Amino acid sequence: MSDPSSVTADPSMIGGVTAAPFAHLPKPDSMFARRAARFDALAENSELAPYLRFLAGLARAQHAVQAALPPPDALDRAALERSREFGMPLLDRDSIRTDPSTGKLLRALLDEAAAIEMPAQAAAALARVREADESTRDEMLRDVLADAIPADALAEHAFVAAAMQVQFARLASMLDVKLLDVLHPGTCPACGGAPVASMVVGWIGAEATRYCACSMCATLWHHVRVKCVLCDSTSAMAYREIEGGPGTIKAECCGTCHGYVKILDERKDTALEPVADDVGSLGLDVLLRETEYRRGSFNPFLLGA
Repeated sequence: MSDPSSVTADPSMIGGVTAAPFAHLPKPDSMFARRAARFDALAENSELAPYLRFLAGLARAQHAVQAALPPPDALDRAALERSREFGMPLLDRDSIRTDPSTGKLLRALLDEAAAIEMPAQAAAALARVREADESTRDEMLRDVLADAIPADALAEHAFVAAAMQVQFARLASMLDVKLLDVLHPGTCPACGGAPVASMVVGWIGAEATRYCACSMCATLWHHVRVKCVLCDSTSAMAYREIEGGPGTIKAECCGTCHGYVKILDERKDTALEPVADDVGSLGLDVLLRETEYRRGSFNPFLLGA
């Protein structure tokens, strides 16, 4: 692993203006299988291989649970329009947390995850969640939905977060994309989640457009390049990467708020997947610990980075 001096700025990053859709909704039927494949691919040449393979298994469990569920009930259009009118995320986290379908989905994910090959510590954490009473599970759901996972219970909450990713991706996929609008910087317009990373895409009709990827529901929303994802500042932006790397993953560092969020270049590698590649590029987070920048994104599988 390189030392901090190998983290170099990228002066070539420039903004671009394109006429592209503001948002892209998740595709729960395929996204978890794709994520699992990416975790497996990253594990082939990584020091994090055991953990990446575990996360691949967890993503496959997410895919299996999603595939076995009936379609969600139709969303309340009037409620969605009220949320938009008041500048709120369209999906209400509290009402989803208390919906009976959420508890059922969580139990299904926990049961499916029991078949994953995992370290003893992870297995013990899974057992604690499966044996927890409804009140304890509800508190875990509150923590996950507030992006405030306790440091002493990271493993337990990772399983709960995996279930919530399935639930919110399913619901977000049913939204009318035309209702999505810009909210506070760093906030998913669909569910209010924090970004896990941003990605510059090469899709037809969105060439060189940058989208933030929600850590919860996987909705993608447009954010102007060379503009901080966290505070919207356009001053003192710098890009850092591990010297000698492929140039596909960099940290966009803001000199105003001193936060950073990774930016992935899907044009250079179409296999990139925000959640998986955020974990796979942990080395970049390690290097940035030696700088003034703090991690501003959220990933329930990379807490403590």
